[in-house]
Amino acid sequence: MRIDILTLFPEVIKPFINASILHRAQQDGHVRFFVHDFREYSEDKHRRVDDYPYGGGAGMVLKVEPVVNALRGIDPDHEAVRILMSPQGLVYHQKKARTLAENTSLLILCGHYEGFDERIRDYFDMEVSIGDYVLTGGEVPALVVIDSVVRLLPGVLNNEASAVEDSFSEPLLEYPHYTRPRTFEGKKVPDVLLSGDHAKIAAWRREKALERTKKRRPDLYEAYRKKENS
Repeated sequence: MRIDILTLFPEVIKPFINASILHRAQQDGHVRFFVHDFREYSEDKHRRVDDYPYGGGAGMVLKVEPVVNALRGIDPDHEAVRILMSPQGLVYHQKKARTLAENTSLLILCGHYEGFDERIRDYFDMEVSIGDYVLTGGEVPALVVIDSVVRLLPGVLNNEASAVEDSFSEPLLEYPHYTRPRTFEGKKVPDVLLSGDHAKIAAWRREKALERTKKRRPDLYEAYRKKENS
């Protein structure tokens, strides 16, 4: 997969994509990252990418020209799925991550300032939000999308089952995990996990996933029940 990131702050993006699983995914050839400072595509002699909003108002607005220039320079044939990180977009979830992971090329724009020229929307395939809150810019949301997608690519995780069993891979939270020591300050690992009986372990994990989801995310639990009863 190829992922292009358009940002005004490459220094925010680069350390993250060059560490941990994302770094290994690049080394193993599963993904290629290209980080672009779209200020380089500004037609302004001072490389400005923002301006005051027509009609007045607080803050600055991202201009359309440098963004479109960047798109045409980087993805001239519109081969990538173009994603605009925006608080007005559809809320991101695991199902969308799986859908995006099926593509060969993604291009993500990290917004900034008060907002962006409305005409920018016409050049993107989708708008994505990671939640109902406001951040300084789109870099952190873009990294959330990137991390969630890349870990789903075949061969990226050492244990392929990890991606399947993660929370939200189905409408249930993940079951509890334990590791050594067996007892810590009087708190013991459940005996069933030490039994070697894989059927019983699977049943216990399923039961605990249901219990946890019902308690912590009743909305997900109800969605699961409807799916099972349909």
